[in-house]
Amino acid sequence: MTQLSLAGLQKYFGNVHALQDIDLEVAQGEFISLLGPSGCGKTTTLRCAAGFEFPDAGSIRFDGRDVTALPPEKRDIGMVFQNYALFPHMTVRQNLSFGLEMRMVAKDAARARIDRMLEMVQLGEMAHRYPRQLSGGQQQRVALARALVIEPKVLLLDEPLANLDAVLRDEMRFFIRELQQRVGITALYVTHDQSEAMVMSDRIVVMFDGRIAQTGSPEDIHARPRGERIAKFVGRANLIDGTVDSCIDGHLHRLSTPLGPVVGRHDAKLQAGACVKVAVRPAAMSLCVGRAGSDGANQFACRVERTFYTGGVVEHLVRAGGQSFTAVSAPAQAVAAGNPAFISFAPSDAWIMAEQGQALPGRSRNAPSRSQEAEAPG
Repeated sequence: MTQLSLAGLQKYFGNVHALQDIDLEVAQGEFISLLGPSGCGKTTTLRCAAGFEFPDAGSIRFDGRDVTALPPEKRDIGMVFQNYALFPHMTVRQNLSFGLEMRMVAKDAARARIDRMLEMVQLGEMAHRYPRQLSGGQQQRVALARALVIEPKVLLLDEPLANLDAVLRDEMRFFIRELQQRVGITALYVTHDQSEAMVMSDRIVVMFDGRIAQTGSPEDIHARPRGERIAKFVGRANLIDGTVDSCIDGHLHRLSTPLGPVVGRHDAKLQAGACVKVAVRPAAMSLCVGRAGSDGANQFACRVERTFYTGGVVEHLVRAGGQSFTAVSAPAQAVAAGNPAFISFAPSDAWIMAEQGQALPGRSRNAPSRSQEAEAPG
């Protein structure tokens, strides 16, 4: 297993500053997803790691070895492309054999590697078929097997599921993750699909405008977004403007908002009077006809504007405090449009997003690391 280090990467395409100070450490055997909208720099970052692009500044290291100036064939990487890039005139076995032949692996050793890899990707019975005779999912498994059979130091994947239908894409997410863990290889994965990144990753790197906006586990990124843009991009979020009134216990804070008093949480103690935004995920915002409890904490009167049945739950578009929110209920507790109701959410589900400098001195054990703060202010 190999550690991948990107330090201070800068990349220009003419006047476009495509990458700006990209710093990232990928641990041995870790699966990292680069997540962001089109044009955010995620694919350029991957191509720099692969050697298809060369950064204008910064360095790329594999286990401490500087590979910044090396071409792809000298980096010992496995690459899986969006369009699979299989050789159409070669069988499955021949596609896997090609990279081993280029590395002059002995025939017996190559045959054993190929057989083992075909078994891992469950394509042993299709070894003599051509790509045109395979389904999209089968072609993707061949592309993965071809990248892994050479036993590379790092596996790089550029939106490999983008061309698959929804059901097959869901299946392949788990297949790729399971295969990566079984092989134990370090992997860097590019996607714009939030659910894909959530399911597959040890950590997610959210990128905007050529910069890293936030790095963290899927749970951290979803539950503690470091800014409105991240909260909106990674899943959906109800956003509430507020002002800090007081700190209750170091994590919980009481806020003044257009809805009324809101209790939310933050990893550090915030200054009284600080202007903040509160993010509440729709799944955490409940809807009921009457109040859920006598204390009334984070419970507000609303009016249901529209309802949407989504299968397991009913989503409600509601109006409260002069703005619209999305709240969720079980189908049996659905409220028809036009009726009054109450929305509620737990203080632990109301994440306060504060600007840099609004936290008081002192650091909680859950606060972002110094390197993360440098990556993503606010």
